[in-house]
Amino acid sequence: MTKESDNMPNQNSCKTIGMTSALSMAVPKAVDFDLTNKLEELLKSFNLYETELELNLRMDVLRKLNAIFTEWIKDTSVKKNMPIEIAEQVGGKICTFGSYRLGVHTKGADIDTLCIGPRHIERNEFFTSFFETLKKNPSVTDIRAIEEAYVPVIKMKFDGIELDLLFARLALKIVHKDENIRDETLLKNLDQKCVRSLNGSRVTDEILHLIPNIENFRLALRAIKIWAKNHGVYSNVLGYLGGVSWAMLVARICQLYPNAIASTLVHRFFLVFSNWEWPKPVLLQPMKEASPGLNFPIWDPRINAGDRYHLMPIITPVYPYQNSTFNVSLSTRTIIEEEFKSGLAIVEEIVRGTKTWADLFEAPNFFQKYKHYIILIAKSPNKEMQLEWVGLIESKIRTLITALESNHLLKLAHINPNNYETPNELTPSYATESIIENSDHYQDKREIDNDHNDIETDKNESLVQTMWFIGLLFHKVENVNIDITENIQFFTDTVMWQAVTHNVYKEGMSLETKYLKRKQLVQYIPSDIINKGKSHSRYSSTIDKDINKQPPNNSVILEDSNSTPFITKTANGDTESTIPSLNNLDVGGGGFSFVENNSDLLPKIDPVESIEIDKIPDNFPNLETTPLQNLSPKMLNDCSDLSGPKNIFLQEGIDSHDEKSVTPIKETFDNAAQDANHCILSKECNSLPLEEDNKGRSPLYSDDDQNRGVLKRPHSPEKDSRMPKTTS
Repeated sequence: MTKESDNMPNQNSCKTIGMTSALSMAVPKAVDFDLTNKLEELLKSFNLYETELELNLRMDVLRKLNAIFTEWIKDTSVKKNMPIEIAEQVGGKICTFGSYRLGVHTKGADIDTLCIGPRHIERNEFFTSFFETLKKNPSVTDIRAIEEAYVPVIKMKFDGIELDLLFARLALKIVHKDENIRDETLLKNLDQKCVRSLNGSRVTDEILHLIPNIENFRLALRAIKIWAKNHGVYSNVLGYLGGVSWAMLVARICQLYPNAIASTLVHRFFLVFSNWEWPKPVLLQPMKEASPGLNFPIWDPRINAGDRYHLMPIITPVYPYQNSTFNVSLSTRTIIEEEFKSGLAIVEEIVRGTKTWADLFEAPNFFQKYKHYIILIAKSPNKEMQLEWVGLIESKIRTLITALESNHLLKLAHINPNNYETPNELTPSYATESIIENSDHYQDKREIDNDHNDIETDKNESLVQTMWFIGLLFHKVENVNIDITENIQFFTDTVMWQAVTHNVYKEGMSLETKYLKRKQLVQYIPSDIINKGKSHSRYSSTIDKDINKQPPNNSVILEDSNSTPFITKTANGDTESTIPSLNNLDVGGGGFSFVENNSDLLPKIDPVESIEIDKIPDNFPNLETTPLQNLSPKMLNDCSDLSGPKNIFLQEGIDSHDEKSVTPIKETFDNAAQDANHCILSKECNSLPLEEDNKGRSPLYSDDDQNRGVLKRPHSPEKDSRMPKTTS
């Protein structure tokens, strides 16, 4: 409980911290303390605070881990012929960062931990030898190493506590327990991965040094984080804001109102950032020149062209200065801005006494916001494989959002950061049956496949499934044909190539993409979730003011169809994949073709429900030993068991919010007879080989410091001079 005597600041002792002088030095009033006490009571009622016993357990886990790490450093040093007397003195330490270090972690939250070693300890030893040491420990469970990540990490549970372990070695012979890692001279002679690993801890410590009152900061940050999670704007990987970004925003408010307590800070938070002129950056302190000998890339739009395209920059307060929100897209920024405005309206009513703090944390219902949805379904044979598969897919969903945003007719692509596991009794195969059970094609197919029903049912029940939902909002235009095929194609290409190149893909993994109307959501999500909470449709009325997109003047009338996409029928009655070429994919705003629908060229198509990629064939080239530039079109065309996405068309009507105005998807007929065994990486696709950067990597999504968040355009094998000449 907050008391006036505990938080009454000394106005004369408050100093201005940050980029500018404080906006207000006013001291809190009695009503502010009352509102703060009510806020604190509500947060405690959410049962998010840990008990003393739980806090002690975390401290005990960290002590044990520190002992294991320092002992491993000593043993490794001895194996390198270092005298045992010296090996016992080389030191090593662990330190925490993130929400635990800031003091705002919740029950069950993980602990972000940095392991710091001396210069003779190699990174590969940490991910091999130390990994095996941890694996043998009976207290350690669910351990896995992700060494190829942008920031390499070991994830595990120690006595039931989740831990993320990063590693950095300093250019020091001895690492003392009291080593101050805020000192940027320690970054000299370090590689990029070590600098990135150190940054998490350095940023957290700097934030705590740049705020005037830590307790007020912590209570306000707890409130903002719970609000952000409940309102679906808390996820760095999906293009929203992560924990460190929210912490820096709250820290900036603490600098602007150094004498304010938590309730005032929350109010001013929404007031300031609902009116913030993005992409004006948020900084906690001026960006200083680097110490001599340091030349790491930093966020600087004056020099780095890629930084000029960042939409919502929030800059870390330590060298090397980086934008913590490089994943933010047009859609996610618009959603965050709308939530800021909504939060301000609610908090102002709380201050007036017409609403309570509980109203601020009430979650809107994502499944009532939109009429049209895309669903992504990931499947794996077991939970361990699914954990890795889901992580890869989730890290690439933003590429799909970015591609969809370049559609002139699309106003918003809203990814729900919450994923959902499909109940066994409501599998996607059952949902598909209920959606299309009245079609002639389904009746015929059910009779043909009757002998295999039992086998397929058992197979589906054994699969672990995870689903993501993307809400779609369209401009109000005349009837027009919207082709989103290449967007889905690019996304699935990216996922599958990442899975294969990083050895994530295992037999049995699959990814399905489907289009749904709101009324079809009940086939995948229980009705109590769909109807839970309040219904928000404010995006449809406010987004026009925030997104300056002019839809094209196309006026192409299409015949209505209830077909769902993705397979076309050939003249002889066989089905085949229709895979579009990616030659014309233009990352700068293209990538979509709005094709007039000619009824003479579009035969009646039997509906099939999903895009599915579920198998890598036996003859798929080994990417560990086969460079991408040596993959010929013939080798790519041999991947005959991959089923790629087909042409997806949405018919846009006069009212884009009416379910009947956007017909789910029509298929196109390719006059050129395609192989029945068409694959996702066919020579017609022309999306390989990928461009390589100067480090020999070949990502579809750029990860370098200046251009992260920028899609890289794949180019044609036929036009690539590196490709060997082959005949198909």
